[in-house]
Order: sequence, then structure tokens, then C-alpha cells
Amino acid sequence: MKFTAQQIAEILDGSVEGNPEAEVFTLSKIEEGKEGSLTFLANPKYTSYIYATQASICIVNNNFTPEQAISTTLIKVADAYAAFSKLLDYYNQIKLHKEGIEQPSFIDETATYGENIYLGAFAYIGKNAKIGDNVKIYPNAYIGDNVVIGDNTVIFAGVKIYSETQIGNHCIIHAGAVLGADGFGFSPDEEGRYSKVPQIGNVVLHDYVEVGANAAIDRATLGSTVINEGAKLDNLIQIAHNVEVGAHTVLAAQAGVAGSTKIGKHCMIGGQAGIAGHLKIGDKVRAQAQTGIGRNIEDDVAIQGSPAIGYNEFNRAYVYFKKFPELVERLERLEKKLDNHG
Repeated sequence: MKFTAQQIAEILDGSVEGNPEAEVFTLSKIEEGKEGSLTFLANPKYTSYIYATQASICIVNNNFTPEQAISTTLIKVADAYAAFSKLLDYYNQIKLHKEGIEQPSFIDETATYGENIYLGAFAYIGKNAKIGDNVKIYPNAYIGDNVVIGDNTVIFAGVKIYSETQIGNHCIIHAGAVLGADGFGFSPDEEGRYSKVPQIGNVVLHDYVEVGANAAIDRATLGSTVINEGAKLDNLIQIAHNVEVGAHTVLAAQAGVAGSTKIGKHCMIGGQAGIAGHLKIGDKVRAQAQTGIGRNIEDDVAIQGSPAIGYNEFNRAYVYFKKFPELVERLERLEKKLDNHG
């Protein structure tokens, strides 16, 4: 599909400087731009590339003024980065647009679904499931009994959604994710053998949640495991039973949260961070990659290390961690001198 500079400018509420009929059919980085591609310039470090790029159209900030001759047509906007992101979203919607029910697929007679849905081949919809409008469910997805999925949500290929799970509007669940598997609940007996504790709760995702590929969110033992509005979970995340993730909190790849921990709003949890169970993590907490959290954390702090300590404190201490062998040698030399003078 091709778009002209004028059409793109209208979408972005921008103005054209150059050829309004210039056409593009693909996207590119500015340093790799080819004829027929659309790119953008937001970071001043990349300004030199705009004079050499072969991209047909480039989105720039309103205050950009070329200092050399350029061949690309400019679309000027208030914020080039935000405008390009908006265009990427628009492009993605077109690319991923699908409708209809492919065969073979299975929809239980007690399930209901809204308008304009897409159901890919070999997908399964269980008893009493409720699917909203404009939902896309890609091939080989499994939607269990009594699952609720809100409007405009996308379930990619191979996702498994266990029974009673509730998913809000405008959510995205990427391939291979599992929502609602049993929490890790076992009770040891006197001989050290484990008996399974039934997990009869569910998982609840509020609106605008995104779950990465191969992430796992376990159902609660009782009640709900809750991911609040706007939270974003990267690939390979583990969320245990009865965890609550606050609104607009983000967790990077391979982070894990143990059972019954409550994470606040607007937190940023780095990759491979580990959070122990039954803790309370405050709002706006920033945990660096590989942080180990074994205690409650107050609001609005940055932490690092395992066990975690204050971020600035960790950086100061790290200076000495690196020099530790040298410091030991110096200490041993001083001890020998003292012994010799003793």
C-alpha cells in the first residue's frame, strides 16, 4: 500500500515541504533510507544523515531548517518522534487487520462474540466465553471456559488462556503467553512429600495491558492475580499467584515476582529482577537489572544489587568492589609491616 506525503501530513496534522505527491510504501531508519521509504529525524545526533538519505519522505520537527541541499520531502510536525510512533501504530493496524472466522476452528455453542472479530485457524473458544468487538484471536490460540475478553484486544498465535481469566479492552497478548495456569502451591507432609493446593482463583487484566511472548501469569489460589491498567510485561516474565501489578508499571524480560506480592503504580522493574513473595513494593520504584528484592520497598526509590540496596549507595560501593583484591593486598602488606615492627 502506498501513501503520498500529503496523505501522511494530513494523518499527522503536519505540513509538507517539498513534493506533496512523493510516495512511500515502506519504513526505514534515516541512515538506511531508500527510495520509496519513509523515515524520521528526532535526535540531533542523526542530523547529518538527512542530507544523504535516499528516503522519499522524512518527518522532522517544525523547527528544523536544512543547512544543505536535501533530496527528501519533509513533513514538519510538532514532535517528530511522537508523530513517527503514531504512524507506526497506524501502519501496524493496517498490516495486522484481519476479519472473519477461519476453518477449522472451534467455538462452543454457549460462547458469545461481538462484531468484526478475527478467529484464526485451529483456535478454540470454550464454554460460556465472552469475546468483545474487534477482537483478533490468531491461529492455535486456546480460550478456556468462562473467559472474558474485552473490545479491541489482540491474542496472538499459540496463546493459552485458562478458564475464568478476564481480559480488558485494548490489551495485547503475544505468542506463547500463558494466562491462568495454576499457581505454584504445594503443602509438604511430615515425610517431605508435597500435596497440591488447589488453585481456584483467576487472572484479571485491566485495560491497555500488554503481555510479552512466553510470559506466564498464574491464577490465584483464592481471589485474583491482577495486572492493572496500562501495565506492560516483557517476554519471559513470571507473575505468581495472587500478585498485583500496579497501573502503568513495566517489567523487563525474565523478571519474576513471587506469590502475593503487591507492586505499586508507575514502577520500572529491570530485566532478570527477582522479587520475593508477600512483599509490598511502593509506587514509582525503579529496580535495576538483576536486582534481588527480599523486603518491602518505599515509594519513589531507585534500587540495585542482590539483596537490593539504594542505587546511589550501590554505585559508591561498587568502586570498592572492583578494587577489593587490591585493597586486600595492601592490607596484608600493612599487617606484615606492623608484625615486623612489633
